[in-house]
Amino acid sequence: MKPIKFEPLLKSTLWGGDKIIPFKHLDVQQENVGESWEISGVKDNETIVADGPDKGLSLNELVAKYKEQLLGEENYELFGNEFPLLIKFIDARQQLSIQVHPTDEIAKKQGKPRGKTEMWYIMDSDKDAKLRSGLAKEITPEQYKEMVENDTITDAIAEYDVKEGDCFFLPAGRIHSIGAGCFLAEIQQTSDVTYRIYDFKRKDKDGNYRELHTKEAAESINYTVEKNYRTDYTPRKNEGVELVNCPYFHTAVYDLTEPMMLDYSELDSFVILICTKGEGQIVDNEGNEETLKAGTSLLIPATTKDLKVYGELTFLETYV
Repeated sequence: MKPIKFEPLLKSTLWGGDKIIPFKHLDVQQENVGESWEISGVKDNETIVADGPDKGLSLNELVAKYKEQLLGEENYELFGNEFPLLIKFIDARQQLSIQVHPTDEIAKKQGKPRGKTEMWYIMDSDKDAKLRSGLAKEITPEQYKEMVENDTITDAIAEYDVKEGDCFFLPAGRIHSIGAGCFLAEIQQTSDVTYRIYDFKRKDKDGNYRELHTKEAAESINYTVEKNYRTDYTPRKNEGVELVNCPYFHTAVYDLTEPMMLDYSELDSFVILICTKGEGQIVDNEGNEETLKAGTSLLIPATTKDLKVYGELTFLETYV
């Protein structure tokens, strides 16, 4: 099996901008693209293989065809024919709603298949870009509901100025919001469960307020206050730097200026490479070669033993 590229699902949104199409070098006309779903097994939103012998297959059809060869033995036992991660690029011209995602346990109690843990890696964003992540002060579920009603909920959430290379881990239950000017890569569990807490009194194209999920969100929020919600790490050249290590995914960032070998011989999992800057080539142990450039996401099958990466580029590596 060779590295697999998918056709992106471009989603126009109320808050979407104009960065994604040029970043991905696409020749399409579409306005207010807020999200590019790069690799998705979400029902009715599955990405399609872009080329090669499996061109036209959806991601979950691909999993059903190759099973543990694609996912890894343990992953296939756990997830079956459903791909476990969802990869996106997000461009926020305006502020997104304040949201929270439930844990797996709470989601199941609420009749959903699973919750959602995710992470953000900030790319080349506007110089005044900000985001919100985590509670800045202790509040009770009752105070939370009052603050939503009286438009003061933002006072309780930690806000951060962001720049390229910043990382935020968002375990299920952490209240959060992407701010205007943010351009980022998002890695998350395969789940589309989002509870909208507050939407700044915005109206949709039909003049209606978007639905809020105050009750479900109140049950899902982790009310613990932490000192710092930004993931602190020391950038290094030409080696992998761990960003997130959680039960749902492991993610590292690579900033390469010279060739490097990535050894997957002991890893029982697929790997996803998400290029955020620059351009290079990857060659696997079978001699399959692919271009990896800014805006490209590649799925590396679990059968791959190693990859050689050439070029000057920054990319995220994630696996389960």
